[in-house]
Amino acid sequence: MAEKKSLFARQKLLLALLQIFGGRLYNTDLQKYLFLFTMICEKEKSYEFVPYKFGCFSFQSYADRRRLIEIGAIFNEDNWQLADTNIDYLNLISEDCKRKMISFKDKYKELKADNLIKEVYRKYPYYAIKSTIVDKLMSGEELAEIESLKPKETKTAFFTIGYEGKSFENYLNRLIKNNVKILCDVRKNPISRKYGFSGSVLKETLKKLDIDYIHIPELGIVSEKRQTLTNETDYQKLFNEYEKTTLQENHEAMDKLYGIFKEYRRIAITCFEADHRMCHRSRVSKAMEQRLDKKFSAIHI
Repeated sequence: MAEKKSLFARQKLLLALLQIFGGRLYNTDLQKYLFLFTMICEKEKSYEFVPYKFGCFSFQSYADRRRLIEIGAIFNEDNWQLADTNIDYLNLISEDCKRKMISFKDKYKELKADNLIKEVYRKYPYYAIKSTIVDKLMSGEELAEIESLKPKETKTAFFTIGYEGKSFENYLNRLIKNNVKILCDVRKNPISRKYGFSGSVLKETLKKLDIDYIHIPELGIVSEKRQTLTNETDYQKLFNEYEKTTLQENHEAMDKLYGIFKEYRRIAITCFEADHRMCHRSRVSKAMEQRLDKKFSAIHI
């Protein structure tokens, strides 16, 4: 594969893992092996995961899968299969990682299908909270533990969340763990070069996790106004102007957000910046706080 040098380290690891397990794995087995390897053998995780219908799942791994199909590293089939078994992908990862992978394979090679899934559910029960097959696999006590980990908070709450410097799965887990019911995107244009954060992909993914999505562009700030920002003072000047203009001129959009809040009870507004103080969503949440009880305050996750 001529383009192997352009692969990300995580993609090399994925291919090496596939190789060491014989070059072909069913989708669920691949996800479980990848999850266990990252959890057990990696300090800095190559992939992160969310609870999904068969347990732990990495949306990033499937984005990488599409890339690996494009460059001919794996076949475009329902399962995961190396296109060229003569390439030694183990030589593309570090010696330390290779040793860990060999040891990992020796330990888990006999575990497949339901037995592999049960191993993951027992060791990491949080990732089974959305499983559609958990009832047929786990015992009463195990089911009780999994049930106890499901987010149950229903108290009215208004969250803000950014994705700067975070993986897609980290972002999704913050929404899941806080039992957010709908995500309100307050970017002017919901476009991102970072996987998962463009509006269409974000909406589609959240739907799979039973979280609604709505875009409210009227509450965004045009990108041109951000181009010259260099320090906190610049940001605060922009946000002061935003409060006096955009928020004042878009009562309908704020009414819409307020209506969503009253309907869903647990909502989050989102934009890019990790620090809410450096993002206009802090002013949106401030405006929402002023509409509600004085004791109410937004939660920044």
